[in-house]
Amino acid sequence: MPLGNEVDMKVDTRYFGEVEISDDKIIHFENGLFGFEEYKDFTILYDVDSGEESFFSWLQCVTEKDLAFPVVNPQKIDADYDPVVEDALLESIGAWEPEELVLLLMVTAPADVKKTSVNKKAPLIINASTCKGVQIVAENADYEVKHYLIPQD
Repeated sequence: MPLGNEVDMKVDTRYFGEVEISDDKIIHFENGLFGFEEYKDFTILYDVDSGEESFFSWLQCVTEKDLAFPVVNPQKIDADYDPVVEDALLESIGAWEPEELVLLLMVTAPADVKKTSVNKKAPLIINASTCKGVQIVAENADYEVKHYLIPQD
C-alpha cells in the first residue's frame, strides 16, 4: 500500500504501454486543451531508457490511451521565451509562485521531420504545487503557432 495520499494508478498509454503513476502525477486541466476540451486529466511521461534527459516529453491523457502529445520545455527552443498572459487566465491553476510554474510547448511532428514545429502562441502552464494546468493564448505578437525547429527555406 502506498504511503501518504499517493495511490498508484495504471494508465494504458499510446507509446509506453501500461505505466503506473501516482495520483500526484495527474495534471488536471479544468478546461481541457484547445480542440480536446472533454479530456481533463493528463500526466507527463519521459523516455528515460537512454539514461539522458530527452528533448521531448509526452503529455498523455490518463483516460484515453491514444491521446498523447509531444511537448517540450520552451527554454530548449528559446532561452528568452516569456509569454505575456492576463492573470485572470491563470486563476484555474490556483495560487502560485513563479518557481512553481512549469511551461510546456506542444509539438507538431509531421512525417517530414524537417517541418517539426512548436506552438509558441498557446503554451501549457502547469502549477506544480496544485497539479492544475491551463492552455492559454499568449499576447506576444511575435509568438507563432508554428515555430519551426529547423529554419525553413
